[in-house]
Amino acid sequence: MNVADTELIICILNDAGYKYVQDIDAADILLFNTCSVREHAEQRVLGRISNERHRKKSKPELKIVLLGCMAQRIGERLIREDLGIDYAVGVDQYKALPRLLEQNQGCLLDFDTNENYQHLLPVHQGEHCAFVTIMRGCNNYCSYCIVPYVRGRERSRPYEDILQDLQSAVKRNMKDVTLLGQNVNSYHWKDLSFPALLKRLQEDVPELYRLRFVTSHPKDLSDDLVQVMGDGGKLCEHIHLPMQSGSNASLIRMNRSYTYEQYLNRVKALRAASKDIAITTDLIAGFPGETQEHFEATLSAMREIEFDYAFCFKYSEREGTAAAKYQDQLPEELRLSRLQTMIELQREITLNKFRAQIGKEVEVYVESFSKKSMRQVSGKTRDFKIAVLDGDRSQIGTLVRAKVIAATAGTLICE
Repeated sequence: MNVADTELIICILNDAGYKYVQDIDAADILLFNTCSVREHAEQRVLGRISNERHRKKSKPELKIVLLGCMAQRIGERLIREDLGIDYAVGVDQYKALPRLLEQNQGCLLDFDTNENYQHLLPVHQGEHCAFVTIMRGCNNYCSYCIVPYVRGRERSRPYEDILQDLQSAVKRNMKDVTLLGQNVNSYHWKDLSFPALLKRLQEDVPELYRLRFVTSHPKDLSDDLVQVMGDGGKLCEHIHLPMQSGSNASLIRMNRSYTYEQYLNRVKALRAASKDIAITTDLIAGFPGETQEHFEATLSAMREIEFDYAFCFKYSEREGTAAAKYQDQLPEELRLSRLQTMIELQREITLNKFRAQIGKEVEVYVESFSKKSMRQVSGKTRDFKIAVLDGDRSQIGTLVRAKVIAATAGTLICE
């Protein structure tokens, strides 16, 4: 989502007469577009700003801008602490950035519940894959999550803007497009629901090859969406469906608004509609009050569902969220221990999932050279698995059919 916001910011500054440069030595303004979901992400930003601050000694006119969620959350405080940051701009104020840059210093952090950057066409920076925002904000207020406090309430982007954005990506020969939202299932513009949006985009952009979306909240995954997923077409056989925990006691305290049984029902419905669908998820280890029994319930759920992949995180307190005030915080070493157990179990499940594809033919969208060899190329399958195969530069940007001959816990080896 930060990639999409960065492209939006580039569009706004380009329209104001600024020129985007990728060479940091040539830049007069350094833009840091930030995330606040985890503390580690914020610490990395502060470390990077500290590393780049020295540039002001040789170029006193250099300005540093903090953008996005971290700016929304603590930008004003960071400017006061004299860390080298000149401007802090929140998620609803990007259009005012050119005006702010005319001042020596300042903040623009007000929420605007009507701001969805209508009629602005982002400048897609990728060569092969595009991200298209369909909605902004979140209404769910999960107890561990800072997003609603830094992104504001949900509002959907007009269909015409989404269509234009998608068409722009396709014209640039981007074959893999991902629709973005904190909860895409809540998309609603006039009489257009999210399942209807998926159908209409596939009809109105016949040149599109692959369509994906993130993220889906399980409580809002409707039967209509399950049916659309089952219909296939340009819509890829993959869904990211964050479970967070397999314990109903933890899910209640997380304010997730579903039980494990309801989550499992949605998984079974998806697999009944599309037998080849890959399901990935997010999981939290060490949430406040999580007992060994609660943790074992999550491990049991992982074994029962067998996710293709899981993004596993230890719980991270976020100031301002409900969970940060819980009195039964777990020791850091216990969070880390449970996280490691979770990662090891998922690695085993993922390896089995990947090995099950040996002998099958897959479609690979080749995006780059392999990290290990310039004689191999790498890309994604329709079900969002990384695949590598022998190849050269001429294959990059193309779709190829390949046979899976081996697998690791993260990669399909193809020929």
